[in-house]
Amino acid sequence: MKQKLLWKVLVFVAVAHVATLYAETRYPPDLQPIEQEARAAHLAAELLTRYHYKRIPLDSDMSEKIFDRYLNSLDPDKLFFVQADIDQISSDRSRLDDAVLKEDLSVPFEIYNLYRRRAFERFEYARALLGEGFDFDREESYKYARENADWSKTESDMRDLWRKRVKNDWLRLKLAGKDDQGIVEILDRRYDNYLKRIGQITRADAFQTYMNAYTMSIEPHTSYMGLRAAEEFDIQMKLSLVGIGAVLTNNNEYVTIRELVPGGPASLSGLLKIGDRIMGVGQGEDGAITDIQGWRLTDSVALIRGTPDTVVVLDILPADAGPDGEHKLISLVRKKINLEKQSAKATIQSTTSGERDLRVGVISLPSFYEDFAARQRGDADYKSATRDVERLLGDMNAEEVDGVLIDLRNNGGGSLGEAVDLAGLFIDTGPVVQRRDFNGEVIVEVDEKSGVSWNGPLGVLINRGSASASEIFAAAIQDYGRGVIIGDQSFGKGTVQRVIDLDRIANNNKPQYGELKMTVAQFFRIDGGTTQLRGVMPDLLLPAVYDSEDFGESSLENALPWTQIDEVDYAPVGDMKAVLPVLLTMHDDRVTESKDFQYLQEDIAETNRLRNKSVVSLNQSERREEREARELRLKARKAQRDAEESGSDVAVDEENAPSQDDAVGDDGLRPDERSLADELAAEEANKNAKDVLLDEAVNIVGDAATVLEMGGAFAIRAKPESPMMTE
Repeated sequence: MKQKLLWKVLVFVAVAHVATLYAETRYPPDLQPIEQEARAAHLAAELLTRYHYKRIPLDSDMSEKIFDRYLNSLDPDKLFFVQADIDQISSDRSRLDDAVLKEDLSVPFEIYNLYRRRAFERFEYARALLGEGFDFDREESYKYARENADWSKTESDMRDLWRKRVKNDWLRLKLAGKDDQGIVEILDRRYDNYLKRIGQITRADAFQTYMNAYTMSIEPHTSYMGLRAAEEFDIQMKLSLVGIGAVLTNNNEYVTIRELVPGGPASLSGLLKIGDRIMGVGQGEDGAITDIQGWRLTDSVALIRGTPDTVVVLDILPADAGPDGEHKLISLVRKKINLEKQSAKATIQSTTSGERDLRVGVISLPSFYEDFAARQRGDADYKSATRDVERLLGDMNAEEVDGVLIDLRNNGGGSLGEAVDLAGLFIDTGPVVQRRDFNGEVIVEVDEKSGVSWNGPLGVLINRGSASASEIFAAAIQDYGRGVIIGDQSFGKGTVQRVIDLDRIANNNKPQYGELKMTVAQFFRIDGGTTQLRGVMPDLLLPAVYDSEDFGESSLENALPWTQIDEVDYAPVGDMKAVLPVLLTMHDDRVTESKDFQYLQEDIAETNRLRNKSVVSLNQSERREEREARELRLKARKAQRDAEESGSDVAVDEENAPSQDDAVGDDGLRPDERSLADELAAEEANKNAKDVLLDEAVNIVGDAATVLEMGGAFAIRAKPESPMMTE
């Protein structure tokens, strides 16, 4: 009783303090543009209006498009601005072009600063609500999907919206088994962290947001990258960086070690472990330690990375130490770290087709990466997606697998050259893709390397997240009849971007202006069609996890239209159409009997149902019924699987539905609010979960191998002697 009374007193004091803060809001200082940013914006506009594939003048009409996109990027769910704010700033709708052309960024920064102030007010109000409590027996609802909602007309309307938002946050935690004291602590810390993040927004963040409102008003895949974003893009393309070899995360305001990269300085030192918290960073053995607690993760990482063979000193609070535990200083020498976890990976999976036991080599390729700079320098071991896949195919040949599956799901693309080279591992010399530049000139990209690395049965697994270079590769394999394309309709990005270093254009000695990723061409299949909007349609469709209306090129504004050009001369090396009916029949027979496949289809249907909902009840009884229904469905599924494995009858005890401790439902927490151990355990469970679509794709490749072995009426093998003609 005393503990409960003490908690209420503490909540009252905390809320009174928050209410005082809200009455006298202490906004973070306004952000101010600098001269270099105005110059960078003007230079980018010169390039965009002259050399972009879709050249559009920067004028008043474009200004209005930029204005709308800028607002949408700042407040997409209409949670911060009210109608009076929109009325106030709408006088600037036609002035955002002048901000660039006259090199005066004051207007876009004024809009950004207003957004920060409103966001600050909303989260302070959210904290103030925590002491009031909520009536969960009341019949009311919260509209959480608000992209198409109107702006709140008054401050009173906005406060009611936030009351419902906070009530929903509270209810989620309550249904997950948290008590009121724990809920207040979690939400107060959550909203306080949001306030801190708002205060950590930099001038560079504001400038990049505005510039991308401009670039994406031209076309969806053109973007501006500030200095730090450009550095991250370069790292992802070459899959290497200079640092200590540790994957870091923010966990309860601590920069925490999430993973140690094998062979990196952090791992080899033996002095660090997962869960250790980095409290400070020093440069050199005698450098002063900079306290980084509460910093943005990107800022902390930038301080830890550096030049090869230099010393960085870390102030470490060990994982098993309390907040006041003893720190230790650790010195590490920075080295080049290869991000092997993001490289191509291979496994060999077993399958059965007919009466044959087969093995299929599966190569998962997350992106079409390439270290451009190292390749240009002539480095013999430069990082390349194609080189990694070629090595893995060599292993597959040595293992004498019966077929190969290339998994390109959620591969968003990368290097155009890598897509061409990768296709060349499966076809002999010949055209792979066409690209048309902004002047209308068509260039044919050709695989000129003779021979193939794999000439057996081939499958390519794609989904809605497979884009750009993935679509170039999949389309080439399909056009040549070289393999079977499996999965879902791909993203539909049929454009080519070039990264332009603005500092190089301006002859700057030091990086100041950032980089421009600009669409300069559109690519076309060798049959003359484009993947733009329509993507690559698989030969054999699997259930779609993504909603094509909400995800993909066709869902984006300003996307280029579908079009077609002349095809090039090429000689297919196989005819998949002759065998597809057989593969489809074998697939249908198999999945009809597969409980896992049926469960997947049920999950997709449930996901689509929830996705189409935009409103959630705030009544505790209604929400609990929904939660218990989901949990009972999952328990029934588990009982079904257990029964199948044991050979017993299915028994589902409805009275013993999963408890809060073992429920797999919503825990109401954000990722950085969970313990690191829980996050890593969940990640491991997801990694080990059955991948039904991948398993079925492996089965399909096994079927193709069987049909080929039986002398099917098609040829899936590459024919090096086939003549290839190019323009």
